[in-house]
Amino acid sequence: MIFHRPYLDFRLCQFARSFENNDLTHTPLSVEANSLLSEGCPCMSSTLTVRRIAADQGSVYRELRAASLREPYAPGEAPEAELSVDADAADAIAAQRASSDQSTTFLLYTEGHPAGMIGAYLDNTPERRAFVSELWVAHAVRHLRGGVLLVNTARDWLAGQGATEIYAWIAEQNRNAIRFYEHMGFTNLGEHAPIARVPGAMKSLFVWRFGA
Repeated sequence: MIFHRPYLDFRLCQFARSFENNDLTHTPLSVEANSLLSEGCPCMSSTLTVRRIAADQGSVYRELRAASLREPYAPGEAPEAELSVDADAADAIAAQRASSDQSTTFLLYTEGHPAGMIGAYLDNTPERRAFVSELWVAHAVRHLRGGVLLVNTARDWLAGQGATEIYAWIAEQNRNAIRFYEHMGFTNLGEHAPIARVPGAMKSLFVWRFGA
């Protein structure tokens, strides 16, 4: 399924089991926050598309995650750690997220080339809280506002799974990420937790509510 812009009609499909909520604690939620906040129009380039990850795209997922981990706000992990995952494991991740109704990954393309990603999942708590995670957009296309497109796509998919609230853990030192999510309508719940792999670093829980 392909999601096009402008005038996106975000259609929802069904996806796969949850993955751990540990990505937004150290992965930058990338988009140029300053340009997002200075522009009132939610316009995006018609060259951008978003597709749900396919079962045979383990290598694409791996490459995008490694790229995201090279960002300044990805402490505690190195690209080498991500690249140490063998091809079979990466393929298994892609296959899981391509076919589950619990979790998924969406990929951003510009003129057919992978340029970003976001995860969306329901956690394993009794409340089945909905989260977005792993948001990253390549530097070369951030001005096209692909991050907005990715978040909106993930948000609509989660709504299709019955979510009325969507959460995101964000590293407190990642000010651009915080500004971006606030621009998208997320609010800080005041809940904090340590980032396990980074001594002294903290993350904050943000939420977006439908109809708020």
